[in-house]
Amino acid sequence: MHLGNARTALLAWLSARATGGALAMRVEDLDGPRVRPGLERRILEELAWLGLDWDEGPDVGGPFGPYRQSERAGRYAAALDALRARDLVYPCFCSRKEIAAASQAPHGPGDEVRYPGTCRHLSEAERRRREASRLPAWRFRVPEGPGAVVEVEDALHGRVRFDVAREVGDFVVMRADAVAAYQLAVVVDDAAMRITEVVRGDDLLPSAARQLLLYRALGLEPPRFAHVPLVVGEDGERLAKRHGALSVGELRERGAAPEAVAGLLASLCGLAPAGARLRPRELLDGFSLARVPRQAAVLAGERLARLAP
Repeated sequence: MHLGNARTALLAWLSARATGGALAMRVEDLDGPRVRPGLERRILEELAWLGLDWDEGPDVGGPFGPYRQSERAGRYAAALDALRARDLVYPCFCSRKEIAAASQAPHGPGDEVRYPGTCRHLSEAERRRREASRLPAWRFRVPEGPGAVVEVEDALHGRVRFDVAREVGDFVVMRADAVAAYQLAVVVDDAAMRITEVVRGDDLLPSAARQLLLYRALGLEPPRFAHVPLVVGEDGERLAKRHGALSVGELRERGAAPEAVAGLLASLCGLAPAGARLRPRELLDGFSLARVPRQAAVLAGERLARLAP
C-alpha cells in the first residue's frame, strides 16, 4: 500500500465514518501484470494495521458482492451489450502504437493521446475483414458538439468542465482480451454497489467526465465525487522510489508504529501537525472534506526517516 494511496484511503474512510455511511472495500484487479499472489491480503492487512475498517469487502462479504472485479466479468459484458444495442460503442482494431503514431492524434491532459477516430466509421465489410486477423477493443462513441462537454461537480475542485471529444476522443470500455476497462468497470460496480460517494486522487478527475458519459448512457445514477490532491516529493514530482520508503508495508517492517504512520498521513491531509501520533478514529470529530487543502501535499524525506526507530 503506497503512502499516497493510504492517504486517500484514510480520507475515504473518514468521510464515510464521519457521516454515518458504510465503506465498501472493492479489489480492482483487472490490470493483469500488476496482480500478484498475496498482494490483496497484504494490502488489506496494512490498512487494518493503520486502524481502518470496512463494512463490505472480499474478506467480510456483503450484499453487493463479489467484491473483486475479476469475479464480475458478466456484469461488464452485460453493460457492453446494452451499449452495443444502442450503437453507443464500436469495435476498434488500432494498436496503441498505431494510435500514438497517428499524425492527427494530439495529446490531451496528462500527456494522454487523443484517439483520432480511425475505426469510428468503418463499414461492416471492413470490420469483418479486420476481425479475421485481429480481435477488437470496444470504444464508447463520445457525443459530438455540446454533448461532449461534461461538467463535473467535485467536493474539492468545485465545478470543472471537460471537453471529452477534444481531450481524449472515443475511449476504450472493453479491451481486445474481453477485460473491462477501468472506466466501464467502476461505473458498473459503483452503480450496482449503490456507492454514493467516491473519494480518490485528483489525477483521476478527468476520468470522472468519461464516467459521467457512461452513467448517462446506461441510465445509472452517478455518485458524488471528491478528488483529493496527490502527495508529492520535495521536488514537486509524484512519489517514486527515489523519495524513500514509500509503502505502509516497508515502514511497518522497519518498526514504525501504526500511530506514527497514521499521524503522518493525517498531517499530509492537513488534519494534524507534523510528528503527530494518533489512530484514525481520533480524527472523526468535526471531520469534513472541506478541511483538506486544495494543493498537493509535500512529503519531506526527514519525516519518513523519523518514523522508524
